[in-house]
Amino acid sequence: MSQAAHQPWIKANAEVSRPWRDALVALLTILVWILFLYRETGVAMVTIWVQSETFNHNFLVLPIVLWLVWRRRLTIATRVPQPTPFVVAVVAATCFVWLLGEMAAVNALTQLAFVSLLVLCVPAVLGGAVARLIVFPLGFLFFAVPIGEFLLSPFMDWTANFTVFALRLSGIPVYREGLQFVIPSGNWSVIEACSGVRYLMASLTVGTLFAYLNYQSSLRRILFVMVSIVVPIFANWVRAYMIVMLGHLSGNKLAAGVDHLIYGWVFFGVVIALMFAIGARWAEPEPQPTAPPAGAIGVAAVVPASAIRLWATTASLALVLALPPVVVWLSARDEVFEPVRLTAPVQLASGWNLAGSGLPEFKPAFQNPSAEIHTSYANEGRVVGLYLGYYQQQNYGRKLVSSTNVLVGSKDPNWAPASSGRRRIQIGNREIALRTTELRGTAGQQQAKDTRLLAWQIYWVNGVLTSSDYAAKAHLALNNLVGRGDASAVLIVYTPQDEAAESDAVLASFLTTNYETINELLMKKP
Repeated sequence: MSQAAHQPWIKANAEVSRPWRDALVALLTILVWILFLYRETGVAMVTIWVQSETFNHNFLVLPIVLWLVWRRRLTIATRVPQPTPFVVAVVAATCFVWLLGEMAAVNALTQLAFVSLLVLCVPAVLGGAVARLIVFPLGFLFFAVPIGEFLLSPFMDWTANFTVFALRLSGIPVYREGLQFVIPSGNWSVIEACSGVRYLMASLTVGTLFAYLNYQSSLRRILFVMVSIVVPIFANWVRAYMIVMLGHLSGNKLAAGVDHLIYGWVFFGVVIALMFAIGARWAEPEPQPTAPPAGAIGVAAVVPASAIRLWATTASLALVLALPPVVVWLSARDEVFEPVRLTAPVQLASGWNLAGSGLPEFKPAFQNPSAEIHTSYANEGRVVGLYLGYYQQQNYGRKLVSSTNVLVGSKDPNWAPASSGRRRIQIGNREIALRTTELRGTAGQQQAKDTRLLAWQIYWVNGVLTSSDYAAKAHLALNNLVGRGDASAVLIVYTPQDEAAESDAVLASFLTTNYETINELLMKKP
């Protein structure tokens, strides 16, 4: 293109430079405002990136997003920023979602809303035409949200299922209970690191980027993203089987300890490299960017948005964004909590009396409760353990429902879940659902070895009973919004597992006859 041909393009750029300068200043102002107002949410995200190996790669997301935007800079420069005021309504709805997540202390919800606010600022300030040019980089920013821990439990089950199936197919006898299984050469268990979630998250992130950069058709991109989901899941199953086989064939000299994880990452790296190598065979070259027709820029440049519209939209965004943090601050300022004290009653209904012992040593792994009761009650030779973990003034360090609050931790040396399920019982005129878990004592605690416990678990949220994590979070958010507070608790009862029907009957009898007393205890103001 000759210099004469460039003149209209240069002139057009000069005409739009002022709107772009103003728009970029407004965008940067709003982004800084979001980072300031929602800094705790941002810090929580980064903390998870640091602490969880599953999300270490999230540190790369922001630099990748900035690089992807920079690649489109010449095309973006052909557009004139046009603020879109109606996006402010979408921002307001997203702020409300963040507020709900904050009220219920749900990390995933607040962090998704936080990233959504950052993304929505682009169409709000720069306009839809600009946002469409960088829709992939904006969408890729959501990979910064450390979400996916809810997949741990099903992925561990699937890995155990495949490993046991493959071992039996190989002619090796296997005895399995829950996530633990025994083969002639030793004992194995599927733990969180074996779930494959971290492989999936890394593969999905890199695979999505690979598909965007190497393919132009939407079909090929979607197919490769699907492959980047399926391959790491299946590869993790094969990896788990191979590690057990290596240990079995080597007399447990190989694939034990640290090299267990090393072999896993090496195998995963080889599989992903092969996936990318094969995918590259169908790569579609990206069209070379060309300078736009001069007339196109000239037409766009004659209708820049007014400064009044730009800064009115920016001021509206700033006001809407500030409301949720202000609501949270005001509600926290007005709340006055006294220290919580819970005392186990000496006697419950129908002859259930406080018992000093009679059960193997066991305590549910619920962290940082405001108050708790952990004791046991006996009645005519039947002993039931009772755990109440009471939570109040909840935050991200102390909350009822979280991935770290479980009946038995994955690294518990004394107990392991052998099976789990659901059961419905009648309490008064209400039928409620509970979680049921059979616990097996392990060699870590000699007195509990070969001992089994049957445990029932349910959440209590200001008098409402539910066994669902999601329902409990929803009730907490609603109670906070209407000013009822966030008083909640986990209720766990357990007893030795002998005959299944008898243990069920003992726990059912204890709950049905004593729940009203327990409810009154929790409802009392501390």
